[in-house]
Order: sequence, then structure tokens, then C-alpha cells
Amino acid sequence: MTVVLKPGATSLADWRAIYRGAPASLDSACRPAVEKSAQAVARIIAKGAPVYGINTGFGKLASVKIEDADLTQLQRNIVLSHSAGVGEPMPIPVARLMMALKLASLGQGASGVRPEILDMLEAMIKHGIIPVIPNQGSVGASGDLAPLSHMTAVMIGVGEAFTPKGRMSAVDALKNAGLAPIVLGAKEGLALLNGTQFSTAYGLAGLFEAETLFQAAVVTGALTTDGAKGSNTPFDPRIHALRKHKGQIEAANTYRALMDGSAIRASHLVNDSRVQDPYCLRCQPQVMGACLDMLRNAAGFLETEANGVSDNPLIFADDNEALSGGNFHAEPVAFAADMIAMAICEIGSLAERRLAMLIDPALSCLPAFLTPKPGLNSGFMIPQVTAAALVSENKQRAYPASVDSIPTSANQEDHVSMAAHGARRLLPMAETASAVIAIELLAAAQACDFLAPLTSSAPLEAVRKRLRAEVPTLEDDRYFHPDIQKALHLVRSGALADAVKGVKLPEAVA
Repeated sequence: MTVVLKPGATSLADWRAIYRGAPASLDSACRPAVEKSAQAVARIIAKGAPVYGINTGFGKLASVKIEDADLTQLQRNIVLSHSAGVGEPMPIPVARLMMALKLASLGQGASGVRPEILDMLEAMIKHGIIPVIPNQGSVGASGDLAPLSHMTAVMIGVGEAFTPKGRMSAVDALKNAGLAPIVLGAKEGLALLNGTQFSTAYGLAGLFEAETLFQAAVVTGALTTDGAKGSNTPFDPRIHALRKHKGQIEAANTYRALMDGSAIRASHLVNDSRVQDPYCLRCQPQVMGACLDMLRNAAGFLETEANGVSDNPLIFADDNEALSGGNFHAEPVAFAADMIAMAICEIGSLAERRLAMLIDPALSCLPAFLTPKPGLNSGFMIPQVTAAALVSENKQRAYPASVDSIPTSANQEDHVSMAAHGARRLLPMAETASAVIAIELLAAAQACDFLAPLTSSAPLEAVRKRLRAEVPTLEDDRYFHPDIQKALHLVRSGALADAVKGVKLPEAVA
């Protein structure tokens, strides 16, 4: 189903659908405001007064007045000169989301572009013409200049694009779709390349993947708790009502629902000498609930940013004014990215501790390293080492990006957000943490296998059945890598959430 972008009022669910591949088009109701904004630019130019980005140079060169005859060349030059990114290309789903974000921003009628600009962006999205955009080179202010310049370059017939027929030159990509390169008018180049859409697209993608990760980790955490013969007392609603944190309460409710009816739990309700479980089991609602609240806070930041206008200057058509400000500064996105990064890191860190507990006979009721013949077999010894390595990688990545800054543009742009880097790290962080959850899934199912004929709850047994359809119980050592890859696919695809259909898992994206 096509997502209709409503400038200023598009939901996170719609942005997620676009990221996942849904077609997107622009609500035609925005056209009059866009035309009015473009007409205002023409009137501003006619006044002859210098207005930043319309008839002046850029950045430190803002004091240089540009003659009317050179305004079209000025806009082309800014695209060419600012297309200075390096590194691997943006993933196509993220680049496509970025284009949709820019389209919706321009559609609010505050950027001074003609409707033809929106038509071109919309057509490129429709035909699958996705610019090849190097993913390094933005400091998150003055906008995501280099990445958005590479996007705009394809619109004017420069650079390369991914298409349904493969990677090719921008000219050929447009020609194959029946499109011609566009000639940018006054203000249009700057409007396209100034803004936070690169950082916001990566932030949203990270949020969506983090939500899937969170839900999978709640499921594997519940399965581990049962496999370790842990207590469900720490999930008692009375405990969490006193703390009052919404995420914690929801997490506890979910753990209880996932474990409800477990024969494993019933088997050790009495005559269990243990008084309290380790923190990695007992404090799951507190840790995962805090992660949930953090992700929801970040979601609020990103939803607002995605529905805002972040270029400069902004056109106020009713007043015939172009006002220079700083909406391009991506500090809100940087903070949101840092919140998501910390949540991802903690989700993986807690899961690794649960995994370490399962394989240690001093902490669990299970054979060493979850193998029937310890010594002859190493079982889950090295998968836990892998998980530990992955968690440490994410700890290093989780250092806040927003606390860094470096002056640019000859000190004219002397404080920047680093939102681009902060958001760009989220996808690899989510992938890394997902691998930790995948290893825990394998270990938790193996732990429950040792407790047969006792079974877990219906939802958790459905998860085990789904896994066992792909990965058999580990008897003797075997080549482990394929097992992890199959479990990783289940984690990243959302299959664990699908398996527990009767239990509603908490959502970070409303």
C-alpha cells in the first residue's frame, strides 16, 4: 500500500513502512503552499537586497553578493562543490527514506522550491532511482550537506544511482525512467542539500531495528529465565507499581505473560534453595523497561524532526521574507541517536550476562557449557566468547556522539552536532546486538532441552518450535556458524514476535 506523505503530519508507522519498502507519494494538498513559497522567492529576488543562499555565497562566503544572471549557476555550483562525501554508499532503504523525508520537508512550503523539484524527487522514488550517496562526510550542521548534495546531484544529471536495472550514471538512470535532469532555480540547490534528512533517516532506521531487537530480547530473556529455572516473582506487578516507570511496568507484564503456564516454573515453586536470582534475570523489567522508555523518548524526538523543516533560510510567503536561522543544526537527532545507541548497548549487555549464567554450572542447574558431554565437547563455550566480543564492540560505539564538536567553514559554523555519525552507527550496533540475542536464543532453547520432559509456557514453546524447525538440539559439537546465522535471521526478521502471537510485546514506535 502506498504511503501518502502528509507534510508535517506523517506518522512513525508510515516512515517505518517506507523504510521497509512501501511505495510513497506526496499529498497533493501541499501544492498551493509550495507554489506560493516559490513565488515569494521571485519577489524577494526582485527587491535586489542580499538574502543568504538566494543571491549570496554560502557559509563563510555569505557576504559575497551574486548577480541575478548567475543565480542558476550558483545553485548548480553548490551541489557540485558540496558533493564531497566518502565511504561506502548508504544502504538503499535508508537513502530512499532520506529522499522521502526531504520530499515531505519541501512539501511544507517553507523552502522556496518550485513544484517541479517535488515532482522529480517523487518520480525518482517511484521509479527506484536511488542516488549513490557516500555515507561519510556530514557533521550534522549546517545540515547534512555532503550526503544531500550527492542526492541532489543525481537530480541534475551528475553522479550515479542505483536502479532496478543496476548501478549506472545519473543521466542513464533518469533517461531509462523517462526523466530529464532538472535545472535548479534560485534557492533550490540550497533547499535540497541543507537539512537533517540524512541523519534523521539513519536515526529512524536505527530506531526501527532497535524495536525489533528489543522485542526479540524480551522473548529470549523469558526463555532463558525458564531454562535457568529462574523465578517469576521479580515480575510481580506489585513490585513495579511502586517504582512507577511505565516501561518497567510494561516489561514486567510481558515477562509474566510469556512465562504464564510454564511447567518448568511450576516444578521448582517449592523446595528451591535459591533465595534470589542473579541480576541478569531478576532485574530484566528494570533494565529492559528503561531501554523501552529510552527508545520511546528517542522516537518522539525523531517523529518531530521528521515532520519539521530544517533548511535555511526559510521562506515566509505571506510576509515576503526569507529568515536565516539554525534549524539545520541536528542536535535533537544527535541526542535521539545517543539514546538509541545506549539502549541497544544495554539490551545486548544484559543478554550476554544471561548467556554467561546459562553456561556456568556454578550459577545454573545445567551441564557446563550446555553440552551433554563437557570436556569431549565444548558446547556453547566459544559462542559466549563471541557474544562478549560483540558486547564490547557496542560499548565502544555507544559513547555519546552529541558531546563532540569541531569547527567548520572557517569557524563560521563553529558548533556542530555530529548527528550523522551518531545515527549512522545505529544499524551496525543493532546488527551486532542481534547476534548476541541469536546466540542467547540458541542457548536458552538448549537449556530447556535439558529440562525435558518439562515444558515451558505455550508462547515460549512456540518460539522453541520455530527455532527447532531450523536448528536441531546440540548433541555433539558441530560447525556452529550456520546455527548462529539461522537464529540471527529469526531475530532480525521479527519471527520471535510472530511466534508469541498471543502475547503483545511492547512497542517503541506507536
